[in-house]
Amino acid sequence: MSTSGKSRAVYVYAWDLADEGVEQVAGRLRDIGADTVALATAYHAGKFIRPHGRSGKVLFPEDGTIYFRHRPERYGLIKPQRAALVEEIDVLAELARRAPDLGRVGWTVCCHNSRLGLMHPEMVARTCFGDPLIYSLNPAHPEVRAYVVALCRDVAELYELDALALETPGWLPWEHGYHHEFQLLPLNEWLTVLLGLDFSDATLAAARAAGVDAAPLKARAASALSDWLGRDVQLEPDRARDWLLAELVAVPEWVAFLSWRCQTVAELLAEIRAAVPRRTEVRVIPSVQRPSARGWTEGSDLARLSRACDCLEVCGYEPTLAMLEADLAQVRLHIGAAARLNVILRPAYPDLGSGRDTAAAVPILRAAGAEGLAFYNYGHWRLPALEHVRAAFAAWMAP
Repeated sequence: MSTSGKSRAVYVYAWDLADEGVEQVAGRLRDIGADTVALATAYHAGKFIRPHGRSGKVLFPEDGTIYFRHRPERYGLIKPQRAALVEEIDVLAELARRAPDLGRVGWTVCCHNSRLGLMHPEMVARTCFGDPLIYSLNPAHPEVRAYVVALCRDVAELYELDALALETPGWLPWEHGYHHEFQLLPLNEWLTVLLGLDFSDATLAAARAAGVDAAPLKARAASALSDWLGRDVQLEPDRARDWLLAELVAVPEWVAFLSWRCQTVAELLAEIRAAVPRRTEVRVIPSVQRPSARGWTEGSDLARLSRACDCLEVCGYEPTLAMLEADLAQVRLHIGAAARLNVILRPAYPDLGSGRDTAAAVPILRAAGAEGLAFYNYGHWRLPALEHVRAAFAAWMAP
């Protein structure tokens, strides 16, 4: 991994390495200027088109599994479910053996896990109506926290990783959580934020212990949402945002509850940092929502997270250079000048002019004080996108 302060990483799935061959993929990544592989070590369900897949072009990965040979005795009530692929090939070990010159980052999905949520419904987030959100393990639940800490420590220790890149360390938002979401009513920001908040017994108890009584907020949200769901009323995006802001301003208890959620997630990150070997850098992907400022709905406060971990790994998934610049300006405003920052870009549709403006994004990253550049995700790209990555890495390393 680069020690120059200009790391160059590519996010990769284990199944792509197994399908195309570790040496071939590693060779392609070296050729375009990468010095690090960020490998998915814990991941969720999906339906993916693989433009250059050898064994097939469409993949349904196993839901909620890990992609390393873990030590089962290290875990408590919640235990990782190992993907069948791992019995055939230990990809992290093969990377170390066949590509020792490339740094290795464990890209680890923490609380987004429908499989474990179905196995442990008492440990998932619940709406104000009590409905389980099975895709969202509850980061306020002690057993969930123990599982996430053990998972991070286990993979970092076993494979002597250079870094961890932690995704979904907090609550999942309402959208993008499950694999077949459907409703015959128009969604809006007011609805999805309130409906996505966790009011499970574990969360209410943990908040109460911190001096925050969220039970009245649960009842208030349930009453407001029940009223809206019973009417034929539409909300335009701007009006819905104003409804949400008016609610948060009118009821100061919301601020205390939402701040507690952010503190809870930051404290979980601090637990992980304390448990993981010091040689392994702990980075956090604060949100995959656009813009980065929406991360508060997941319990991601950029400033608190930057203090709890070693570095933020921010998704710069924007269609234009101007939107990328604005997003990174907001991030830097919140985390301050001294906080460390990496940026992940996508070098193809729908971002940055379908990838044509990828290299032109480099000056924006430099202006934001980024020290690492990463690209998501090798298996999703058509091969011509590699040239966009090559150009960006070359610009990144230029004096």
